[in-house]
Amino acid sequence: MATKHSEGPPNHEHDPRWTAVDEYMEAHLHAPSRNKYHEALEFTRSNSSAKGLKDIAVFAGQGKMLALQIKLTGAKNVLEVGTLGGYSAIWMATASDDVKITTVEVNAETKAVAEENIAHAGLSDRISVLLGPGVEVLPKLVEEVKSGTRQPFDFAFIDADKQNNLNYFNYTMQMIKPNSLIYVDNVVRRGQVVDPVAIREDPNIQGTRRLIEAVGKDDRVDAVVIQTVGGKNYDGFLQALVK
Repeated sequence: MATKHSEGPPNHEHDPRWTAVDEYMEAHLHAPSRNKYHEALEFTRSNSSAKGLKDIAVFAGQGKMLALQIKLTGAKNVLEVGTLGGYSAIWMATASDDVKITTVEVNAETKAVAEENIAHAGLSDRISVLLGPGVEVLPKLVEEVKSGTRQPFDFAFIDADKQNNLNYFNYTMQMIKPNSLIYVDNVVRRGQVVDPVAIREDPNIQGTRRLIEAVGKDDRVDAVVIQTVGGKNYDGFLQALVK
C-alpha cells in the first residue's frame, strides 16, 4: 500500500516499489550512451534544484515518452505551456534535430534558469522561452498563427497552473494541426480528482475537472486519461488526438 512521504508536499504518496521500478527502468532503457543529451538533462535537474526550483518537472520516463510520441507523429513544431527549468522541453527536443519548441513560462527568474539549462544543452536555437502568463501569451500566439507569421503547432504539452487548464487547451486548439496530440499533465492528482472534499475546496481539482468534462464533450478531439505511478507520485495525464 502507498504510504505518506514525510519529505514531500502534503498528501504526497510514495511507495518504495514505484521508485525501485523507476530506477530499474531508467538503468536499462535510458542508458547515457544512447542519449547524447543525458549530461544536459542531468545538469538541468541539478542546476534547477540548486537555483531553488521545485522538483515538479516530469520524470525521465515521461520525458522520454513525450520524445517518442513526437518521433512517432513526426511533429516538428511543439508548444509547451509551463517551462519550469526546461527539463521537459529538452527531453522533447531530443526527438529530432528538426524539432523546434516554443515554451511559455510565467516567472522571470524561472525563465532565466530554464534558458541557462537550455543553453548548456546547446539547444538555444531550437527552444524559445516566452515570458508571461499563459492566458496572455497564448492569445498572441493564436493571432500570429492566424496571420501566418508563425507556423501552426503539431504537438502540445500543457503542464502549468491547473485552474487555467481548459483555457490553455482551448487556445491550443486554435493553433494546432489536425491529427496532432495534446498532452495535459497532472490530471489525476493522487486520486483527488474524484475526492468530494477536494472537488469542493481545491481550485486545482476544480480546474482539472473542468478540463476533463469539457474535453469529453468536445467533438474536435478524442481523448483518454492514463494514470501513472512513479518515484515522484501517483498522478496521470490526458492525451487528446485532434481530429
